[in-house]
Amino acid sequence: MAISVNNTGNSGVVNTNYRINPPGHNVRFAGSNLTSDCFESTTPKKYTTEFALNKAIKENSKINIILKEANIPLKLNMKELEEIQTHHASDTREIAAGIIDNLPFSLKQKTDRQAVENAAYLHDIGKVLIPAEILNKEGKLSGEETEIMHKHSELSYELLKNSGLDKKTLNLIKNHHQNAKKTGYPFVDNTFFADINLQIVSMADKYSALTEKRSYKKPMTSKEALTVILKDVQDGKYNPLIFNSLVKYAQKTNTMANVSA
Repeated sequence: MAISVNNTGNSGVVNTNYRINPPGHNVRFAGSNLTSDCFESTTPKKYTTEFALNKAIKENSKINIILKEANIPLKLNMKELEEIQTHHASDTREIAAGIIDNLPFSLKQKTDRQAVENAAYLHDIGKVLIPAEILNKEGKLSGEETEIMHKHSELSYELLKNSGLDKKTLNLIKNHHQNAKKTGYPFVDNTFFADINLQIVSMADKYSALTEKRSYKKPMTSKEALTVILKDVQDGKYNPLIFNSLVKYAQKTNTMANVSA
């Protein structure tokens, strides 16, 4: 299936005839090329230190309650967190920023870039408390393991709840696996609204995850990942204009990336 983006204006129509990659070409997605100055000044890396995490656990009893209810032992998996922050978190932040850059002006005005970029970088910090054997499992997770994995977004929120981050950023972190149809996790009621900022973080997270190599899967090409996300758009989970912006970002990134036949 080929993917296309026409000049949609404000209609939000997604055309499915656009070819992201030239025929016979594969894209190696390189999404973590941030300069050190940019990284240090715009990402709250201080929240991911072992000291900060232990402090958060000590000050927030809800974290231990979540772990106990899910039968998760209290252990900080700093090696796994460092890997996540170095690759997936940085990629997600860069993708989210790229989506914002390519939005129509009318939508771009409705975004909160700082909240989106901070949430994109910190959204998976809760995985530091998910057992390494689950994070690194090569096969499919069991039902119980999936339930444990799904706790990471709530744990991310609780680890950062008393950090001084603003409420908007915290809610983006907590709900980064939610969507406009409310079919994600954690559970939300009918009053929940997936605004443009949440949809950007969620879509950037998904695109990064799909194009990454994981212990349980090979990386998708940019085109394959966009095809998967397009189905979510067609199902009403994401705004088509946000998807169009992701496609435009992918085009520009692919032009600069290493392309091989």
